[in-house]
Amino acid sequence: MSPSSSSPSVVLSTGHQMPLLGLGTYKLRGADEVSRAVDAALAAGYRAFDSAAVYRNEADLGRALRELLPKYGLTREDVFITSKLGPKDQGERAMEGALHSLSQLDLGYIDLYLIHWPGTQGLQVTDHQNPGNRAQSWARLEELHSQGKLKAIGVSNYTPAHMRELMQSCKIPPAVLQVEFHPRLCQAELRKVCADYGVCFQAYSSLGKGELVTDPVVVEVAKIYERTPAQILLRWAVQQGCPVLPKSSKPDRVQENARIFDFTVSSGDMDRLSALDCGHKYCWDPSEVA
Repeated sequence: MSPSSSSPSVVLSTGHQMPLLGLGTYKLRGADEVSRAVDAALAAGYRAFDSAAVYRNEADLGRALRELLPKYGLTREDVFITSKLGPKDQGERAMEGALHSLSQLDLGYIDLYLIHWPGTQGLQVTDHQNPGNRAQSWARLEELHSQGKLKAIGVSNYTPAHMRELMQSCKIPPAVLQVEFHPRLCQAELRKVCADYGVCFQAYSSLGKGELVTDPVVVEVAKIYERTPAQILLRWAVQQGCPVLPKSSKPDRVQENARIFDFTVSSGDMDRLSALDCGHKYCWDPSEVA
């Protein structure tokens, strides 16, 4: 059984199915907090979980899944696990970094592994070693992909220029680009680049670090559909075919965020939300990375 049997999904260029809804685990720390969130997510129908080396919770996430999957009659193959290479391991330490993620999660393989950031920790963003380090990291991920340890590989926080550079040099194209995406940051150029190359465009920070849930337009649209502003923001993305990764440590919020597949926002209201686009980034800005 694939993750898609439990939740709506997209098909990646690898042929694997990735759920449109995943639990983001940024800032989830400690075995108890991670386990509570994973338990609530599995109960609510989540079948994808997103971690990263820099989140420092890969081991707790892996342990929670090993303990909780049987409770829901699920196996490892029923969930889709994403993790990411830390910027400190960009370049010659990429193999070591990826193998460490595999070991920490201890789930046999990782469904999707991303280069978390186009730069390298310790280098200036303008340092011209960055492109070489990215290329070296990608080559190592290609090796692990060929060995079946990483079922799909991709990138996060890449700009259109970084994407074009990668596409010109890679042997295996990225399956996913994960970036900040919400009505104030519609990423039109980046989405077109992904569409042209057959790369799945995945959203993070769909709520704009919580600031967008109080935007007057979002609040007004939410009232029309009798939904929460968070549900409207998540629906705005998935209705465009973009997978989302809402994060919460509160079980009721985790479950609430999952209720985004039983309604449709009209094209007019989708346009009203998209009209909020002003290019605003709440998170990291990779545009200066060489």
